[in-house]
Amino acid sequence: MKSTAFGWFRKASQAPKAAGETSPTRGELWRENIESLIWAVALALIIRTFIMAPFKIPSGSMRPTLIEGDRILVNKYTYRFNEPERGDIVVFKYPVDGKRPFIKRLIAKGGERVEIRDGHIRINEAEVTEPEILRQITYYNQGEHGKQQQVVEVPEGQYFVLGDNSASSHDSRFWGFVPRKNVIGKAMCIFWPPTRIRGLR
Repeated sequence: MKSTAFGWFRKASQAPKAAGETSPTRGELWRENIESLIWAVALALIIRTFIMAPFKIPSGSMRPTLIEGDRILVNKYTYRFNEPERGDIVVFKYPVDGKRPFIKRLIAKGGERVEIRDGHIRINEAEVTEPEILRQITYYNQGEHGKQQQVVEVPEGQYFVLGDNSASSHDSRFWGFVPRKNVIGKAMCIFWPPTRIRGLR
């Protein structure tokens, strides 16, 4: 009985395929794999170019929020439909050298008058209270655009940005403003190293 059952299984497995049913050739399998790879690469490029991209923090200018070596995800989609908001951490092309990406916190927008007084930010003569993070940072009067008792008016279509590590940040106090066209996206979260995974604010 056992032999009969085994013989039936062998015959069934060796039975001819239904009419029109063929096994893919090695060449067809290679072509399918290559097509899948091309689609995967194209999708990755679309996501990186238009939606989300990784960015590595090169310096300590944003300490303690971001430290050297942190890897973050930058949302490149949101600013296509929305204006950056005060307090956003933004990645942008350095106005002095467009090939270099910088990361800072947005402080003031076009048409606003910004001043650093007693370690705090004042916009249009009123001390900034929102978002709360801006009250937690002590800002220093440095650079051509950050002198004590100096009020700087931000041109329309541009932004004034500062690093959270105000004592060691090369930012708008030194080189001026960031044009809207230079903005790449909004920093959303740290994804590496695992011990520092968190959302950003």
